[in-house]
Amino acid sequence: MRTLLAILLWCILFVMCWPLALAMIVLFPLLWLILLPFKIVGFTLDLVFQLIKTVILFPFRIVGAVK
Repeated sequence: MRTLLAILLWCILFVMCWPLALAMIVLFPLLWLILLPFKIVGFTLDLVFQLIKTVILFPFRIVGAVK
């Protein structure tokens, strides 16, 4: 559904301003490639913080204080 909405919005943009729509088709994949390392770093940091939280809360889980 999200993809269909994006295609519909792009078609409306194409009708209203076709140079901008064509530029978006070319520049969006390049922007995605530039931002990909930041997404990977963010995912990695999220996993590291979850691991730290799990290690800190492990003794409480054994005792049964935190569920």
